[in-house]
Amino acid sequence: MQYSQVQVHSPAPLRVLPPAPPGGVTAGVDWATTDHVACVVDAAGQVRARFSAAHDRAGIRKLIGGLRAEGAAEVAIERGEGVLVDALLAAGLTVVVITSRQVRNLRSRYGAAGAKDDRFDAFVLADVLRTDRARLRPLVPDSPATLALRAAVRARRDLVAHRVAACNQLRAHLDVSFPAGTRLFAELDSRISLAFLTRFGSQDAAGALGEGDIAAWLKTLPHRGKAAGPEQLLARLRAAPAGATGAEGAARAAVTSALVTTLVAITAQIRALEAEIAAQLAAHPNAHVFTSLPRAGMLRAARLLAEIGDCRSRFPDPESLTGLAGAAPVTRQSGKHSSAGFRWAVNRQLRDAVCDFAADSRHASPWAAGIYDAARARGKDHPHAVRITARAWLYVIWRCWQDGTTYDPDKHRALQRTLEQQQHRAGDDGGTGTGTGGGR
Repeated sequence: MQYSQVQVHSPAPLRVLPPAPPGGVTAGVDWATTDHVACVVDAAGQVRARFSAAHDRAGIRKLIGGLRAEGAAEVAIERGEGVLVDALLAAGLTVVVITSRQVRNLRSRYGAAGAKDDRFDAFVLADVLRTDRARLRPLVPDSPATLALRAAVRARRDLVAHRVAACNQLRAHLDVSFPAGTRLFAELDSRISLAFLTRFGSQDAAGALGEGDIAAWLKTLPHRGKAAGPEQLLARLRAAPAGATGAEGAARAAVTSALVTTLVAITAQIRALEAEIAAQLAAHPNAHVFTSLPRAGMLRAARLLAEIGDCRSRFPDPESLTGLAGAAPVTRQSGKHSSAGFRWAVNRQLRDAVCDFAADSRHASPWAAGIYDAARARGKDHPHAVRITARAWLYVIWRCWQDGTTYDPDKHRALQRTLEQQQHRAGDDGGTGTGTGGGR
């Protein structure tokens, strides 16, 4: 198999809705956290039934029973995951996702006021499923292994955001109460930094330390890492501005302790989730595709797999994947005017995962570096250049993902052309060339 940005073979079959709904009726469910409203319409768009159900086990059974009683086999809903969606799929119903943004725009089809009403939105969902079915696609869920991995990956990302916020809060607090606490170690939220602040969290506690005291404390740590020696730490401690002392210092030390304890707990849970993600990734049948990508590592590979999923029919061609990932621009044309703009309606989790990988891949792949550097040379800013690089990678990733094969640099034609160009340039200038090579 050869990889190329322009070669696309054997697209996955695309699941489509039948021309007419089974039984001649369609249903829409307006989802909510406490209860749901369902609406069933007939082939003429007339409401056959409308009912609500609570968001609990009995309520979901009632909702599914009501849909079956009306002969509805297809249901439109605004979200593609959750307990309700799982129950609808388990009941054998075809689920079609029409996003909230689409529903908001579709309301004007039925009235100019644009008012938001759960009963009305359920009708809009059901009727659009009746009229626009040629443009809609049934929801095909990923495997349980992928869904579990996605939950773990997204939970870790949320915890990392909480850790960053807690670390910033601690830094702002220490700048007033104990400035030396932010200057002793390279990272404020590192294990050794948090251990120091746990033991010496105030100006009074740290001000009396000598070199011997610091050396003795360092010996108690199981993992010291690349931390500076006792003499360097003491010098940094004494060079920092003095913090609060006495009663004020003690009061502020209590805040320091609370923030440090929070950071320690968040960091511990992040590590626990990372261990769980590693175990889930190792057991996933598609892991080899994503771990083979340059500089993917465990976490990046897990994010790419979790967000792309394992349902091949969801992305029958690479363009559908690049569009949902926000790596392809939106083209707008009117008359002789044509423009390309930023794509807003995307899966943001997928876009973030792909762009994170693409941004770092250029440090290991000369081909990716060439695409990125060429984009910057054309005046693109860093985020735009990363999206261009991500789009190029998605063609390669889609090919490997569809075929279930690992990424092999020797079979990546564009990469090999880049390497050949670099070798040629190096020979022309006596070995000092730094060519960036091919790609689109």
